[in-house]
This record gives sequence, C-alpha cells and structure tokens, in this order.
Amino acid sequence: MPIKFPFTKSKSKPEPQTPGLDYKQLPRHVAIIMDGNGRWAKNKGLPRIAGHKEGMNVVKKVVRHASNLGIDVLTLYAFSTENWKRPKTEVEFLMKLPMEFLNTYLPELIEKNVRVETIGDFERLPEHTKTAVQEAKDRTKNNTGLILNFALNYGSRYEMVEAVKVVADEVKQGNLDVDEIDEGCISRHLYTADLKEPDLLIRTSGEQRLSNFLLWQLAYSEFWFTDVYWPDFNEAYFEKALYDYQNRKRRYGGV
Repeated sequence: MPIKFPFTKSKSKPEPQTPGLDYKQLPRHVAIIMDGNGRWAKNKGLPRIAGHKEGMNVVKKVVRHASNLGIDVLTLYAFSTENWKRPKTEVEFLMKLPMEFLNTYLPELIEKNVRVETIGDFERLPEHTKTAVQEAKDRTKNNTGLILNFALNYGSRYEMVEAVKVVADEVKQGNLDVDEIDEGCISRHLYTADLKEPDLLIRTSGEQRLSNFLLWQLAYSEFWFTDVYWPDFNEAYFEKALYDYQNRKRRYGGV
C-alpha cells in the first residue's frame, strides 16, 4: 500500500558543526545505503554480527541528528530482498535487530515526534520482526516530525514489477486506459507513492552502485559516496554530505 507522508520541519536547529552549512537549504528527503558493517567487523577480528550491532548504534545517531536538523524523510536501506542469501545465522540476527533497536529507542522516537514507516514486502518478514516494527508504526503514526522510513525486505525491481502488475490489472478491468499510463501513473503505484523522491543518496563503504535500491525514485537524486564503513559514520560525515549537496546544481536534464 502506498504511504502518505506529512512534511513538518523542526522549529529548533542545533548549532552547525560544518562551516558553511545552510540549514535553510537542506534536502527534504535523504536516502542511505548503510554499507560496510561486515568489513568493519572483519578488520577488527570480530564476527559480522558485531558490525551490524555497531551499525544499529550509528542509526540512532544519524536519526537523532536528521531530526534535529529538520529533515523531512530519512529512508534507510535496512534489509534487501537479496540479503536472504546470506548465512542463516546472520539473517536471523538481522531480523532481531529491529526488535532490539525499537525496544530501546522507541521512547526517544516518540519524544522527538518521529514517525516510523516501512517500504518493502512487509508480510514476508518473520512474525517477531513484523510485530516490533508494526508496534513502532502504530505508536508513532500521529507524529508529524521526521519520517524514519525503513526499507525492509525491499527490492526495487520487485517493487516495479508489482506496480506494473497492478497497472495491468486496472487496464484489464477497464479502469485505466493504456494511454493514461505515464511516469505519474507508475509512481502512484510504488511503495513511495505521495512521497517526494530523494534529493540525496548517501552510500558508505566505498561501493558506488545502487544495489537494487529505489531505482525509479533516484533518477534525479544527487549521489554522495564515502569510503567510511557504516559503523564509523557519524554526524560530521552526515553534515559533510549535506554540505556537498548544497554546493551542487541540480538541472534535472536541463542546462
């Protein structure tokens, strides 16, 4: 089901950590591919799950900072449809992380007026994962601040295929004419319907690819890559990405 998102800016702003950062020209929607947890752990001689656990602590820092800055939407690539291919023990740990994260962090999210949402094939997640996430969504559904949007069991190609199926069925039922199918029509049938497309994509760990993440929605987004592994990412790196975004000129195919 498409999600409808309100957009409300935070009234209070923290002091800038990055010289020159203009809080009046921040991206409204930031998407992040949180990459490098496993490599971070390997470099320290730790199991991969240690990297995921540390990465969860970074999520808290970044969400807190994004909320304080007044950003409208933060979409985090938490678990892809391809991640099921990882070792069973790692997948089981990842599926427990939302419960651990929300059990300890939900009170602060509620206090900060953050709204929790998800995109992806939610129904195929384990019951304990769905229960924890659904509780967070229910308890924050009336919040009007930052929208913390987790991409869980998400794959962009799957999303687009499912959207096309719905459109095709509407044509078959006589509720939609073929000539009415355009970019807007497709967008309205994606998980992110009624959500502004991301202004900025951040990817950590040095990789420079989209990995089946928001392929349609990122068509005109600015990309920012860093070699820093996600567990080492912090507020200063986040502000550096925002600062670099502000110093680019978005032409949307024009001149």
